[in-house]
Amino acid sequence: MADKLRLYGFNNLTKALSFNIYDVCYAKSAREQRDYIAYIDEQYSSERLTNILTTLTDMIGAKVLNIAKQDYEPQGASVTILIAEGSMIPAGETQLAHLDKSHVTVHTYPEYHPETSLATFRVDIDVATCGEITPLSTLDYLIGSFDSDIITMDYRVRGFTRDMSGRKLFMDHHVASIQDYINPETLRRYDAVDVNVYASNLFHTKMMVKEIDLQNYLFKTDVYELPPQTRLAIMNNLRREMIEIFSGRNIY
Repeated sequence: MADKLRLYGFNNLTKALSFNIYDVCYAKSAREQRDYIAYIDEQYSSERLTNILTTLTDMIGAKVLNIAKQDYEPQGASVTILIAEGSMIPAGETQLAHLDKSHVTVHTYPEYHPETSLATFRVDIDVATCGEITPLSTLDYLIGSFDSDIITMDYRVRGFTRDMSGRKLFMDHHVASIQDYINPETLRRYDAVDVNVYASNLFHTKMMVKEIDLQNYLFKTDVYELPPQTRLAIMNNLRREMIEIFSGRNIY
């Protein structure tokens, strides 16, 4: 945003980022399933998600107007934050605000596959901003905030604004790929694919982690306590689950 365009009037462009992560775990026994729920309650509680989203809001230079949050039983949470780019302006006894139709939301979705003992937890974060604010700069922070095995991201710019001559502008910043906004060190850990529709200002990137450290997917179980055949079977199940989620279709 260093090279800003000089615009006429209000910037009516709406920029929407959808950020989705999948956290895959292995939980076979009743004890492991209880540990999985405890892990979800800690890592994806509404309090922690609220802290992440308020930090994100601060990063993009917006102001928090309202926060609504809720935890669910047995696990999961939702948070919605109303944000504004402009400042609150007192006018007599009435408080006026320039609301920019902006918000940040997060919803979580737990899922368990009894046959393979795989537990998949999905986190969906949506950031909608208006004007000069773009949420793409927060991607490194979001990726680093979660244990992300698969990540899918969609970015779209809608509406238009005008330059000083009155010419319509349907994009006020250059975007070639969402990957350009992610740290190269982070990208090296993932296989990443783009599907972009430049004529419609639609950008899509999906990522899948390259290396699986089995210990990170187990709950209070030493990987070397498992027989080699069992380790291999779990690794295969994990990789197949990730490939199908990454591909968006049933393969195996």
